[in-house]
Amino acid sequence: MGLISGMAMGMLFGIALMAGWKRMMHRRSDKRVSKAAYVKQVSALSRDDLKKICGDNFPEWISFPVFEQVKWLNKHLNKLWPFLADAAEAIIRDSVEPTLEEYRPPGISSLKFSTLSLGTVAPKIEGIRVQSLKEGQITMDIDFRWGGNPDIVLAVEAARIASIPIQLKDLQVFTVIRAIFQLSDEIPCISAVVVALLAEPKPRIDYTLKAVGGSLTALPGVSDMIDDIVNSIITDTLQWPHRIVVPLGGTDVDTSDLELKPVGKATVTVIKANELKNMGLLGKSDPYVSVHIRPLFKVKTKVVDNNLNPIWNETFDLIAEDKETQSIIFEVFDEDIGEDKRLGVAKLPLVELECRRYKQMELRLLPSLDMLKIKDKKDRGSLTIEVSYHEFSKEEQLRAVEEEKRMIEERHKLKEEGVLDSTMDAVDETVSGVGGAGAGHVGGGFAAVGNSLHKAGKFMGRTIAAHTGGGNKKNGSTTPVNSIQENGGAKPRPT
Repeated sequence: MGLISGMAMGMLFGIALMAGWKRMMHRRSDKRVSKAAYVKQVSALSRDDLKKICGDNFPEWISFPVFEQVKWLNKHLNKLWPFLADAAEAIIRDSVEPTLEEYRPPGISSLKFSTLSLGTVAPKIEGIRVQSLKEGQITMDIDFRWGGNPDIVLAVEAARIASIPIQLKDLQVFTVIRAIFQLSDEIPCISAVVVALLAEPKPRIDYTLKAVGGSLTALPGVSDMIDDIVNSIITDTLQWPHRIVVPLGGTDVDTSDLELKPVGKATVTVIKANELKNMGLLGKSDPYVSVHIRPLFKVKTKVVDNNLNPIWNETFDLIAEDKETQSIIFEVFDEDIGEDKRLGVAKLPLVELECRRYKQMELRLLPSLDMLKIKDKKDRGSLTIEVSYHEFSKEEQLRAVEEEKRMIEERHKLKEEGVLDSTMDAVDETVSGVGGAGAGHVGGGFAAVGNSLHKAGKFMGRTIAAHTGGGNKKNGSTTPVNSIQENGGAKPRPT
């Protein structure tokens, strides 16, 4: 009897245990399904939605990756790199050397590659984002990183100085490359590719310079010069909205819709400056303002002698190719013997302007548009301007394209005649119609000589009035202007 009752109790206990375990597992399954439903709902929320829900308690560790990892592509890139590097080196020599000559600053007679090797370390693609922003196109953003071991040596020649080889070491590149594929209904189904560097995040190229068998002191300012050239080339040729259009397919392809075109015109009046920083050794600074949207099309005001509160009231027309991403850059310089000293810089995004409406603003001048690298953060004064924006019609756009071509040809002509040391020099309105302000042509190098005498006279405490080439101190200015293409700001003038 005891045995039978024990067996019955054991069976009942086992059945109860199994029933309890099954019930528990069923409840756990229901909880998992419920949590999965909640997670699915949360995963559909955007960052802004979560911030509204969490408020100040939004955890910083939550991320929303928009780039997909492509480890498989990096493996193939490592294998292909020796062949890609050889091809890239040939392309860089053929395309970059003429660009270096185009952007070569005053005082440098030659700037070429003496050694160019991209090394053995392949770039790394951190991720790829694919979008369909426009019908008939596929847009691909590539997060590109490269910390390689290239061997790049620039041969820099200056007047009366032998060629000094400058080596670029510890080169690192961080940027997002945008590739736009124009689709076609014929094999290979892609008629053209557009390549550019996105402006945000800003392309970052880090390197150190070392003179091979010499010293950088033999060429004062060479580091800043190379930095300016790199920034200008990237901003003016590769950074969006500027782009490279590559036709594909082996047949004639109309790429006119893909190429960058003028979309509007900014009319800028430089009125005056207040409380500028004094850079003059004898007396006060002799300020002028350089204005540009693209570094290749710089214009400048006349020089106001010995004045920290100058008045100019000069107007310029600047062509814009993309109102959403481009800005007007204002740089105030002190004219001096040799290199002019920058007094301050300001930036005005075109997106802040309204069509056909004049807006007067007071811009706060900064030591640099990249204030993280500046130790001296003292106030540099302010610049008062008036600006308006006009959007081109189709006919005006076609005329603006021809005008840009004429500007470039005019600058090359002025460079050949000795009026400009570089096509990157700022041009005042008496030199040419570049930038849409004024017209007329100054005779050859006589104006440049007169301008140099004028600078020397001011330095010695007297003014030499040179009337060559038209008798105006603005004629044929060879003032070098450095390019600034980093982030800055402007504030509306209080009413």
